Amino acid sequence: MSSEVLEIKLPSKIRKKRTSIMQTHLKIPKFIFSLIVLLGLMHGAEAQEDKNLRRVCLSLAYNSANLQNTTISLAEVIEANSFKQPGRDNILNTPAFCRVTGVTDPAINFEVWLPLTEWNGKYNGVGNGGMAGVISYSAMAGALNRGYATASTDTGHDQSGGLFDASWASGRHDLIEDFGHRALHLTTLNAKAITEMFYTASPSFSYYTGCSKGGQMGLMEAQKYPDDFDGIIAGNPANDWTRFYAGAHLWYSKAMLEDQEAWIPRSKLPAFGSAVNAACDAIDGIQDGIIQNPLACNFEPASIQCPVGIDNNSCLTQKQVTAVEKIWSGVETPNGELIYPGLVPGGEADTGGWGRWVTGAEPFTSLHWLGGEGFFRWFVFDDPEWDFRTFDFDKDLEYALEKVGDAVDSNDPDLRHLRDNGSKLIVYHGWSDPDISPVASINYYESVINHIADDMRAPNYDTALSRTQNFFRLFMVPGMGHCSGGPGPDRFDALSALENWVENGIAPESLRAAKIEDGEVTRSRPLCAYPEVATYSGQGSTDEAENFYCAAPAN
Repeated sequence: MSSEVLEIKLPSKIRKKRTSIMQTHLKIPKFIFSLIVLLGLMHGAEAQEDKNLRRVCLSLAYNSANLQNTTISLAEVIEANSFKQPGRDNILNTPAFCRVTGVTDPAINFEVWLPLTEWNGKYNGVGNGGMAGVISYSAMAGALNRGYATASTDTGHDQSGGLFDASWASGRHDLIEDFGHRALHLTTLNAKAITEMFYTASPSFSYYTGCSKGGQMGLMEAQKYPDDFDGIIAGNPANDWTRFYAGAHLWYSKAMLEDQEAWIPRSKLPAFGSAVNAACDAIDGIQDGIIQNPLACNFEPASIQCPVGIDNNSCLTQKQVTAVEKIWSGVETPNGELIYPGLVPGGEADTGGWGRWVTGAEPFTSLHWLGGEGFFRWFVFDDPEWDFRTFDFDKDLEYALEKVGDAVDSNDPDLRHLRDNGSKLIVYHGWSDPDISPVASINYYESVINHIADDMRAPNYDTALSRTQNFFRLFMVPGMGHCSGGPGPDRFDALSALENWVENGIAPESLRAAKIEDGEVTRSRPLCAYPEVATYSGQGSTDEAENFYCAAPAN
């Protein structure tokens, strides 16, 4: 590096204003001067790029002809930290971006957001929750802040009628198909095309992230459209949708509401949850309010049954005990086939858990009841007067599977096309999920392993597991509720791990998860690739991830 010195004479206007410490000539090393010039040129180039992309953004409104059965309705520049979500008062924290809105026939609304500067060259599609029906603005903002071009779709309908309103599906199997799988696929194709029109370059890598309904969407992509993404993250996925709505939403509601004396008030949940933790928290050798492996918990609900003639918040009545047993065991067909696994012990006292999903504030207000009734009333029977009490878990389930199963169920274990593409899949699931049984994700993972084993000439479980982990990894999250919340660490960066796997070939052995309260990290743990679990080393704080390692479970 040169040590030559350049002498720069200040302009006369500046010289006239100099102070005693400012000289008429500045002497600086030549390499620093060169750096200043280079930075100035870079800043100028970036400003020019921003200016050019602003013009390109506005021109996108006239490019609908390049998109099949799609109309771009708006293309506008959004300045940094100025986007207000429709119907809300909050303004999202974002860099400046080009916002493109459009609709694909028959009614698939979507938005594409494109950063005006510092695009990382990649694309991140984001998913929905519940019955979808809205654009996932917050998730898009998160992707945009990481430098991604991003897109979201309402999956083809308006959900303004409520989280689980499904009346839009009445007589419209085309909308059910869009909701189940088609909308995200077409939005992905359109978003990539718009991204290329905007930057004159296609994304170098494409990723998908979603949880709950978004998890189902991610697995649909992996199974039906494995060419769409290089990497997929599917969190707490409602993948076996029809059986899930029958064997979870509907079954949990029937367990508590066919006889309303079985309904459990929210006021009883703290004592119930405390009893479960007292029995099973320390099974892993650590008493920390987290049940690491709920399948090893043998807590009997009858152990807190109220004495005869007593009913208070410290115990469960006999009918309430029976309801819990049903919810934990799941439901079978008359032939003994498990329709859908039940919930597992843990997280009952979480304010956003059982009290919201399972019991509700009052009878007939839980999200399970609302979801089950809406799905079967409109998707399956198309009858506004349909009563959930009439559901037959044999013939009605078979009818539902035949009518809508192919459109909404992402339960195909054959992921060979995804594997052969070199794409990667991460599924994570909270053990304390009060909505979607975490066992369902384990069952799906095992079904993929079994399919790989069947495809091998010499089937062997360990070999099939290893080959499956080359492209698909499952992470169970102790103490996490539905996508977030719960007593356990629930914040982790799966997307960076996926990028490292796809782009650098480094498969994630674990993910670092943190519990954040009032802006501070209060606990961290590693999330291990299933079937391994976080194991305490025996030294140091149990609130620090560094003191754990991943190993096969003791039981």
